[in-house]
Amino acid sequence: MNICIFEDGGWKNLYPLTLFRPAFELRCGFNLLREKIVRKFPENKILFLMRDHLVPTFEKRVPDSPVNNLDSLKQEDLLMINGRLLMDEKTSIPLEGDEEVGISGETIVYARLKKTSLEKCASLNVTDFLGKVKGAAPTKQLEKVFLITNLWDLINKNGEQIVEDFNVLGARIEGELSPQAAVVGEKSQLFIGKSAQIHPFVVLDTTGGPVIIDEDAIVYPHSRIEGPSCVGKKSKIVGGKVRECSSIGPVTMVGGEVEEIIFQGYANKFHDGFFGHSYICEWVNLGALATNSDIKNNYGPVKLYVNGELTNSGELKVGSFIGDHSKLGIGTLLNTGTVVGACSNIFSGGMPPKFVPSFSWGSGNKLEEFKLEKAIETAEKVLGRRKVKQTDEDVELIKKVYEITADERKKWGVTGG
Repeated sequence: MNICIFEDGGWKNLYPLTLFRPAFELRCGFNLLREKIVRKFPENKILFLMRDHLVPTFEKRVPDSPVNNLDSLKQEDLLMINGRLLMDEKTSIPLEGDEEVGISGETIVYARLKKTSLEKCASLNVTDFLGKVKGAAPTKQLEKVFLITNLWDLINKNGEQIVEDFNVLGARIEGELSPQAAVVGEKSQLFIGKSAQIHPFVVLDTTGGPVIIDEDAIVYPHSRIEGPSCVGKKSKIVGGKVRECSSIGPVTMVGGEVEEIIFQGYANKFHDGFFGHSYICEWVNLGALATNSDIKNNYGPVKLYVNGELTNSGELKVGSFIGDHSKLGIGTLLNTGTVVGACSNIFSGGMPPKFVPSFSWGSGNKLEEFKLEKAIETAEKVLGRRKVKQTDEDVELIKKVYEITADERKKWGVTGG
């Protein structure tokens, strides 16, 4: 039986994190959402369904897996799984059994379908295909499943997911742990990958949970990492205070203080400044002393913009959500629950609004459009600093995101420049 990880319309509530990637490419814990699903089915062929404009760049990440290929879906019996599903140790979706569509409320969580039923669902486009799936088999209402529905879900679930991912990895120390580094708590709660380096005068505190340091990562002197937390491949912690429940993706530099934060990867926060309860996408640069608020002065619930609407999260702590290729200049301050779109360039001189449209440039409420050609040029330079070559597919994706975010700039009066 094949496995198809699909993206549904829930990506809209995860803006701006899903502008440059399908929802199942988001990070929660040490792994991406899709990686958690794949490890449950290690022997099965994996297929993917997503928005069309994401296909060219995603195909390069998974060259051996069919993407948006409806013909490949009909070749064998199929288990379809919603990519927003948090596939934790408690979640069980049997491969074998009668045809069935598992739903949570009205949302498809999974669909187990025979080849004959799949042939009846044949369609010319992905959207129509997903629309037919729900009526292809009897439905079953599910209770003990969790779908990533809101931006803050990723942050709230991050700590427990780090623990689960650590349990899969297992405790081991294969890299270099300096004798002058201090482990507070049990070493049995450490994973230090091959060629990782933990320098002298580093503190790894496992009293609250495990600490994962992946291959080729470096933790420099006077850094402190509190578990549960994880640091991805080739990332560097430069005198940073990494508080609990923090996930730092690959090839990311972190200094200053972070708490309950997720870096997708390939981001830079080298200098001092605080960020908490936040999600930072790829190719983001946070300038020196850039800082966000993650709690209101009156300790009330935080409101933020979700799918274009100001929404009460009901949460005490919500920080910032920053889209791919955006930059914050030195000393930039972000209010509680600020959402910054992709390819924006914000600098100090007044606190920006709580919603910054994609391709914005300026400070405070004085925002102009960040021109497409400048965004592409800047992205090429930033990728080059990490020895990554900008591809034609990368350029086309930036162009497409510019196109699909035009209405939000018009709505918020970001024009000209």
